[in-house]
Amino acid sequence: DGKIYDAYIIYPKNHTSEANFVEYFVYQIMPDILENKCGYKLCIYGRDTYPGEDAASATEKRMQKSRRLIILLTHQLINSKEEAYEQHIALYNALIQNDTKVILLEMEKIGTYGKLQESLRFIIKQQGTIKWKEEHTVHPQSPNSKFWKQVRYHMPLTRRSS
Repeated sequence: DGKIYDAYIIYPKNHTSEANFVEYFVYQIMPDILENKCGYKLCIYGRDTYPGEDAASATEKRMQKSRRLIILLTHQLINSKEEAYEQHIALYNALIQNDTKVILLEMEKIGTYGKLQESLRFIIKQQGTIKWKEEHTVHPQSPNSKFWKQVRYHMPLTRRSS
């Protein structure tokens, strides 16, 4: 299908205290479980982009080469103007071009979805979110937890043996 990645990860990139866990989750936990234990190939901004590369076009190219978009919903992401472009491109590809499925991981209790972009609310209404709960932080490395099973259910089939 011409895709290189199984999923492109969208997450808040500001360095605030609540983002520390999200960053740890994106750079440590997700690759450990989804790449090392399940055989997927993720595209993570910062890890899989090159210094000096035009961020906007790099983001767009990599999203187009990904089978899924995983968006980590946090208050920071929802309220961030910085991440708006990345989300806009992602949701355009998912909803308008209909060529990429979106997986929404609710990393903290969002409460009302009223502040979300209309397109995100539409996706939530269609398929819901996968909620990260505090008890997952005790054993986040277990690929057989309910959370990771739900994530894998929405991921494409792997061609590699895991």
